[in-house]
Amino acid sequence: MNTHQDRWLLPTGIEEILPHQAREMERLRRCLLDLFDTWGYDLVIPPFIDYLESLLTGTGRDLDLQTFKLTDQLSGRLLGVRADMTPQVARIDAHQLRREGPTRLCYLGTVLHTRSDGFAGTRSPMQIGADIYGHAGAESDVEILRLLLVTLETAGIESAYLDLGHVGIFRGLAEQAGLTREQELALFGILQRKASAELVALLDECKAAPEVADMLLALVELNGDDALERAGERLARAQDCVHQALENLRQIATRLHAWLPQVPVHFDLGELRGYTYKTGVVFAAFVPGWGLEIARGGRYDAIGEFFGHARPAVGFSTDLKGLIGLAAQEAAPAPVVEAVLAPQDQDPELRAIIGDLRASGRRVLDWLPGQPEHAAALGCTQQLERRDGRWQLVPLTGAAADRP
Repeated sequence: MNTHQDRWLLPTGIEEILPHQAREMERLRRCLLDLFDTWGYDLVIPPFIDYLESLLTGTGRDLDLQTFKLTDQLSGRLLGVRADMTPQVARIDAHQLRREGPTRLCYLGTVLHTRSDGFAGTRSPMQIGADIYGHAGAESDVEILRLLLVTLETAGIESAYLDLGHVGIFRGLAEQAGLTREQELALFGILQRKASAELVALLDECKAAPEVADMLLALVELNGDDALERAGERLARAQDCVHQALENLRQIATRLHAWLPQVPVHFDLGELRGYTYKTGVVFAAFVPGWGLEIARGGRYDAIGEFFGHARPAVGFSTDLKGLIGLAAQEAAPAPVVEAVLAPQDQDPELRAIIGDLRASGRRVLDWLPGQPEHAAALGCTQQLERRDGRWQLVPLTGAAADRP
């Protein structure tokens, strides 16, 4: 039975945002949405709760265990609390907008996870992301990667580097090996752990041809700056779709380097984030000294098919809470927000001045009789006083700063 002492506790992975954190989060939220707008991305706001089948289409199938489920008392259908906004945004593009040309959309909102798996350790991330629908070329892949990096810079993270991969490489080799869907998924799980011995055993069990088995085993080692060059040799006998995937990665890396030559780009051909729904390039952003990805994304060209309008799509997402926390580790302490102290006076001239100050963005606090806090503790550095027959802003010092 809960006691009065533990009623303030929150569920594990669920947190309250305190004033100084909320102020910084709101500042960054506004900056990023303005940034996306300058790049031509239109904001959409999907619902927090949705029919489960809509949430678990496309990308959502990977999120089944992460999704809280409940029954709708009106329809009797199963609902879910969104664990990722990507399927919902794809539905907006496919069903509501139904445009033929490229469409740029962005989004921001809380998602809920049954367990923590992000770099911020929260079960209620503030997900922010951007997608391009209706374009299948490397140009849109690179645009999304550029926007991702600018997003991180805007959040105060300037040391990020990228990891690139391509699900078409593994998918093509699995097809060439003649694996069943079950064998392919089992192989995928082993590859993510980079467990070479298990990989050898499974390939033997599947009776994969030796030359294809060697290429699948090579994926464990094909990572690093020179992975594409080594892949040209190790995967030389792969079918055409594998070489097309490698060429796609080369094009993306070359174009990205032309835009941002200072950004480190690494490759990991065995890393297959979101394998069951991604269709092309996959990527993640990292920072030195931090083992978890801070943003992720990739190409998912079939995601709109469930909603009747499949279109090429590429995008990224990250957690606003996590960015705030990560940037705070390297940044100087946030400056104190200065405020103006206003007396309790109904003088129309004073009220007009207070209105003008607030309209210009200044923070003005009306003093409340009996208020125990000192004015300085509230961040007040100036006060409005009537001097020489008019209201003036004067520094709040000495005894006045210790008011009440």
